[in-house]
Amino acid sequence: MRTGVYPGTFDPITLGHMDIIRRGAKLVDRLVIGVTTNPSKSPMFSVEERIDMVRREVDGEGDHIQVVPFDSLLMTFAERQGASVIVRGLRAVADFEYEYQMAGMNQQLNDRIETVFLMADVSLQPIASRLVKEIAIYGGDISRFVTPSVEQDVRARVERLGRKGN
Repeated sequence: MRTGVYPGTFDPITLGHMDIIRRGAKLVDRLVIGVTTNPSKSPMFSVEERIDMVRREVDGEGDHIQVVPFDSLLMTFAERQGASVIVRGLRAVADFEYEYQMAGMNQQLNDRIETVFLMADVSLQPIASRLVKEIAIYGGDISRFVTPSVEQDVRARVERLGRKGN
């Protein structure tokens, strides 16, 4: 059985993430979505909230998709999952430069696990979780970037934090 890992913070999960999940799931027998913490990012949602959000969004996409939290090196997590593939989405050249460097480092750590890059659908390329949060904080419309349920989660969090656009 070929297992792939699609890692990310998913804060929040976007339509771009869902595109990569659906397409990545076709390449493997089992796709593990690894929800991680990232010390360089300030998450809007806790790890538990993001896990619940991702699980809700992938429900119905197939039993071969699992959502698992992790707080370790990606390659350590991938090894524990029995993965032979890391799935990564690319939106732009800037993504490629970063991802290329990460793939090289990961290959140095474990050359038995391949990194596969999937280009984002053209209509979804500009979507980034960071920008979705910023738009929401300033009262903008995020409905074109996330599902209705994620939009509701983000709006509720923005209201709770008391940050609204003028």
